[in-house]
Amino acid sequence: MKTCLFGGSFDPVHAGHLAIARAAIAAAGLNRVLFLPAACSPFKTGSRHYYSDEQRLAMLRLATADIPQAEVSELDLQLPPPSWSWRVVEACRDLYPEDELYWLMGTDQWEQLHRWARYDYLCDNLTFIVYHRETPPSPREGVRSIFITGNHPASSSAIRKALQAGQQPPASWIPRQLSAYLPQ
Repeated sequence: MKTCLFGGSFDPVHAGHLAIARAAIAAAGLNRVLFLPAACSPFKTGSRHYYSDEQRLAMLRLATADIPQAEVSELDLQLPPPSWSWRVVEACRDLYPEDELYWLMGTDQWEQLHRWARYDYLCDNLTFIVYHRETPPSPREGVRSIFITGNHPASSSAIRKALQAGQQPPASWIPRQLSAYLPQ
């Protein structure tokens, strides 16, 4: 089986996240995409989420309900902070020992990948699926990667900013299933 790990704050999950997951499923023939809301990114220590862990999990479950390959996992929330990707990969290796593991990320993360803890371990155990909007990023020597493209404009930070200002985020950014959490 091909299992893809899709980590992020998902604060909140938006239509762009879902579009990226669907593109990855199509490009790599994935059997499972694990949506892994992060507890605390090592690159964002001290920051707090706008929505609670419970709300982010509930929104993810609602938003991904119509993607058969999608599963929402609490794994990263259960590991000690910060959210080191290598710990998530180790845990998934134990949970899915026969699976090929993939990691879905954006170009911004791909450009910083060399800074991630246990970089070599991650490269040995994963194929990276890298989402980009325009120019594909450069491949990395010895790193398995698949590049996918799209241009969904949604942004969690822009959604939060609009909500904090009492404004409506663009309706096309909000999965319809989230009407109980986000204004439509």
